[in-house]
Amino acid sequence: MARQEKSLKSVMQMEKMQLNKNTKLWGAGGFRENRYVRSNCLENVDSNWVILPLTRWLQIVEKIDGEILRKTGIFAEAGEDIKPLLPFLDVVSVIALNFPKFSDGRSYSTAMQLKQTYCYRGELRAVGDVLIDQVSNMLRCGFDTLEVKHQLTQIRLKEYSKEIFPGFYQPGARLIRTSSQNRIWRSTAVR
Repeated sequence: MARQEKSLKSVMQMEKMQLNKNTKLWGAGGFRENRYVRSNCLENVDSNWVILPLTRWLQIVEKIDGEILRKTGIFAEAGEDIKPLLPFLDVVSVIALNFPKFSDGRSYSTAMQLKQTYCYRGELRAVGDVLIDQVSNMLRCGFDTLEVKHQLTQIRLKEYSKEIFPGFYQPGARLIRTSSQNRIWRSTAVR
């Protein structure tokens, strides 16, 4: 019963997010078109690129054609168990992790697990309450793209330069770093 309630909550959260037409997708190259649509099922969707709730995706994964499977992403709630997804990571093109509110950081842990522990190579997307204060940590935890609905955050990201984050005190999951992004944690270590 609790699982059904959680699934229903996930569906309601996705529908709420779909209604916001001001949401923009941001990645390393700046803002770009979001070709994915969120849905609760594959039927009656106008796009070939769909993001389904994790529980729904797991129910139908064995029935999905290979080509459609590669165009189908997954939406996971903060704190949702991703272990059933692990055998399929090589065929999942995008995983959208939800940040239901600013103070809920459970999706950071999930992102780090997916990128570092399970070596997920697909697109990792942050969705929900994505604010400018979180961008640096999201990138360092392995997120490739961010769905941003907050207007001030959109403005700041439009002006974004990789030099905004000049150095870090701890290593992160990001594999690419500009030459000016110093490893402060390495240079200040006690010798």
